[in-house]
Amino acid sequence: MDQPARFKAVFLSDLHLSEELPETTRAFLDFLERQGRQTERLYILGDLFQYWVGDDAMADDPYLQTIIHAIRKLSDSGTGIFWICGNRDFLTGKKFLKATGATGLKEPGLLQAGSLRIAMVHGDALCTDDEAYMKFRAKVRNPIWRFFFLLVPLSKRKAIVANARRDSTRSNMAKSAKIMDVNQDAVKALFAQTGADVLVHGHTHHPGDHRVVLQNSDRRRLVLSDWNLDDKGNPRADWLSVTYDGTIERHTL
Repeated sequence: MDQPARFKAVFLSDLHLSEELPETTRAFLDFLERQGRQTERLYILGDLFQYWVGDDAMADDPYLQTIIHAIRKLSDSGTGIFWICGNRDFLTGKKFLKATGATGLKEPGLLQAGSLRIAMVHGDALCTDDEAYMKFRAKVRNPIWRFFFLLVPLSKRKAIVANARRDSTRSNMAKSAKIMDVNQDAVKALFAQTGADVLVHGHTHHPGDHRVVLQNSDRRRLVLSDWNLDDKGNPRADWLSVTYDGTIERHTL
């Protein structure tokens, strides 16, 4: 970057990009050109895509190529891109990272801004009350499962994922909001593990600023919204910025 960035870091999550969401897609591409160039680091905390069936899908998909090239353009301009995969795009791999110029992070990611220590995750691993999902997550994150699934022809993988998404939607409708939200003990364990002052995550689609008390010390849990500007009844898209001295601000598009 030619000049010092306005922000130390920017965080966003859960855009669920697809061709079926043209307004959300345009907003993201505009975000990269505008806000993306004002930050030293851009952290994408998972579920950037509605689904990702493997890096080979990039080769013949103009829509995915548009998104990848836009991220790469920002990376080439000097903004650091940092990636944590979500529950919908956990199959992103080395080719995706190379194409975007992003650095993949294992959870939890950590950032120091002034005196503030910030931890970041997608958020699904904190939803430990949802035992069925946690079993599913453990299975599909297994490297052996991943290896064999990526051997399946691309067209069949797309069909499998489409069916899985429909099943998941039906299953989630029967679950309580409490089960699908983060578990407070899991949150406190993550704070204790990282020594963080602030935790940033997405996944739940319930944006908020929560106080967490750990060992008589106040911590903050900041939850990002999902993005859907194609939903005219409830348009939403937010992001968080962190200055070099550790000031955090929530922004809404």
